Amino acid sequence: MITITLHHTLPRVFAQRTDICSDLWLQDVTLERGRLYLIEAASGTGKSSLCSFLIGYRKDYIGTIAFDGKDISQMRSHDWTLLRQRSLSTMFQELRLFPELTAWENVQIKNQLTSFKTDDDIAAWFEQLGIADKRDTRLGLMSFGQQQRVAMMRALCQPFDFLLADEPVSHLDADNSRVMGQLMMAEAQRQGAGVIVTSIGHHMDLPYDRILKL
Repeated sequence: MITITLHHTLPRVFAQRTDICSDLWLQDVTLERGRLYLIEAASGTGKSSLCSFLIGYRKDYIGTIAFDGKDISQMRSHDWTLLRQRSLSTMFQELRLFPELTAWENVQIKNQLTSFKTDDDIAAWFEQLGIADKRDTRLGLMSFGQQQRVAMMRALCQPFDFLLADEPVSHLDADNSRVMGQLMMAEAQRQGAGVIVTSIGHHMDLPYDRILKL
């Protein structure tokens, strides 16, 4: 996948509003593979809706969203399955991890499906992110910030053309945010992928190619 295009897109719940002022909603916007984007949003401007649209979980919008020119509203379940396996990886705001499994198991449950990374690669990530001592700890006993780092590692255990990171560092301090950003960008650059980061305030300090206000 090379491009994601929004053409006059708007959540249906906003359809009657006349005060929309956005760099994305009701605009023509193309996001390109290999580039880094920050989408800044205030509460209530549709950030969660946008993320759900891009990963195919919701279709309650007007206008068009297209991947490489193909209208995603026409995609079937099988198309989305292949896309999420090969082209689009997501780090969810709510993480969607398994609290009863260890940190290591949460990452491996994805990697065992993809066989994308070696155990040594993943162990190095744990070291880099400062949670090597937590790899055998059940996730439910870890802080939310520690869980965010686990969720990022899981998202990187697959091939992707675009990575959608939804508020990835909301519970991390500046130093840990910087390390997380370095890890994310190193993998994205290795794959030549685009990265879309969302934020309602606190975000990674990175050289964004474009900052869009939602």
